[in-house]
Amino acid sequence: MKGLADLLLLGDPRLYEICAEVEPDELPLVAGWVADLHNVMEEIRAKYNFGRAIAAPQLGIMKRLIYMNVPPPAGRGPVVFINPVLEDLSDETFELWDDCMSFPNLLVRVRRHKSLTIRYFDEHWRPQRWHLDDALSELLQHEYDHLDGILCTMRAIDDKSFRWRP
Repeated sequence: MKGLADLLLLGDPRLYEICAEVEPDELPLVAGWVADLHNVMEEIRAKYNFGRAIAAPQLGIMKRLIYMNVPPPAGRGPVVFINPVLEDLSDETFELWDDCMSFPNLLVRVRRHKSLTIRYFDEHWRPQRWHLDDALSELLQHEYDHLDGILCTMRAIDDKSFRWRP
């Protein structure tokens, strides 16, 4: 079982790689990957008091896989996104201080789309679609960026858009 020591930190070259799609014959591996992602996210929550989702490449699993666990009413509880695709990104955007498990003490001011639709396979390889607004839209954009080797530091609004977590 992977733990906090396995989390890739800012500067690790793997965080800048584009991930490969999960293949149907890899589906038996997904449950183990998700267990590792869940475990690390729980350790981050305990240590830093944040964490709603984590992308597989943050643990060196270079696959297009995101695990999110946001309890209702804001979310659906645990959700596994396999090979997600973002669609219908709104023209309307908003700014926020973004955080990341791979650099937990740094906040970065970014601009994100207010809403989007995500198309993905669930852990049973069933196709799914979900329309997300506001905080969940921002969250999935952040995690999706990890799959393409993009960190929120690369999306900073300007060179003054960085601060330490209070």
